[in-house]
Amino acid sequence: MQNSTELFSLLLRASIELRLQEVNTYNQLMAKYPNSRGKYQNRNRGPKGLRRNDRIRAAEVRVIGPEGTNLGVMPPRKALELAQKVGLDLIEVSPSARPPVCRILDFGKFLYEESKKQKDTKQASTKLKEIKFRVSIDQHDFETKLRRAEGFLDHGNKVKLTLQFRGRENEHRELGYERVKLASQELQGVASADSEPRLVGRQVTQILSPLPEAKRVLKFNAPDHKLDDHEEHDDHEEHDDYQEEDFDHQEEVVKS
Repeated sequence: MQNSTELFSLLLRASIELRLQEVNTYNQLMAKYPNSRGKYQNRNRGPKGLRRNDRIRAAEVRVIGPEGTNLGVMPPRKALELAQKVGLDLIEVSPSARPPVCRILDFGKFLYEESKKQKDTKQASTKLKEIKFRVSIDQHDFETKLRRAEGFLDHGNKVKLTLQFRGRENEHRELGYERVKLASQELQGVASADSEPRLVGRQVTQILSPLPEAKRVLKFNAPDHKLDDHEEHDDHEEHDDYQEEDFDHQEEVVKS
């Protein structure tokens, strides 16, 4: 009996010493490589702590299959086995639901689709600004319009160039096309044309999209310029009027 007690004590002491040695080794490594602490602790998580696979902690989850089929409620371990059988991941897509909802998907494809959704949402919030002018606009006012258009583009907005014909100006529409093309060329440092100028009723229009920020070269504005939607300018015909609205159905108008 005494020998058994001594053996148990020896084994316990050896186990404690081994554990202490492991802790000391870990502390030494953390002291030597402080920036590596927790480097891989979220390797099974996506954006904003999204859980997947064995990181899912709920007792039960509702599982949606690769084809969108509801596979029912089950323990996450069983759901993970189903995902692994088809070479996919188990992703917790709705953690606040009761029970949480998980989908069997390819994690890389899931991240790509989420990124694409965010990009589409961002593009949907882009605004379309309209710059209106006429064939007979003088050079000073024309440059003012270009400055404003360039400012809008530099702030990530699309710009619609609209040239209006009045009276006998309709007899020389080629001059309108030339004026719109000139405006587009003057703004090529910050924008690219979505299409060629086109005639719509008594107007020639063309839509410009901003270049990537790193490729923009300003010509009419200072690098640190600020966009002022309430700026007014007297062009000897009437004051400019600004109204900012959504890209999908409405436009901002700058009247000449």
